[in-house]
Amino acid sequence: QVQLVESGGGLVQAGGSLRLSCAASGRTFSSYVMGWFRQAPGKEREFVAAISRSGGNTYYADSVKGRFTISRDNAKNTVYLRMNSLKPEDTAVYYCAADQSISVSTQAERYDYWGQGTQVTVSS
Repeated sequence: QVQLVESGGGLVQAGGSLRLSCAASGRTFSSYVMGWFRQAPGKEREFVAAISRSGGNTYYADSVKGRFTISRDNAKNTVYLRMNSLKPEDTAVYYCAADQSISVSTQAERYDYWGQGTQVTVSS
């Protein structure tokens, strides 16, 4: 089992940057695929980015490709989401999630553990 705690959210102007962090408990962090999802008010939770267990493969939603970067540090049990060129439509609660599967998925149902979320608000 793993517990996830996100941090780094906040209020930023359009065009600005933020870096989200997700710290995981336990000694098996490197055995989990990690993902970031977001949910805006009145909308369904959507995939943002995911990273393989080794960090060698990354996947992005089209809406954030080229602006967001997911990375992980298995020695620190932490996954990051660097967000550049933020837009008002990026406003949402951002969640990190852990998946025990071997392959990377963009489907929220595949992820076994979730953090509590961190709010990102982008003003225009």
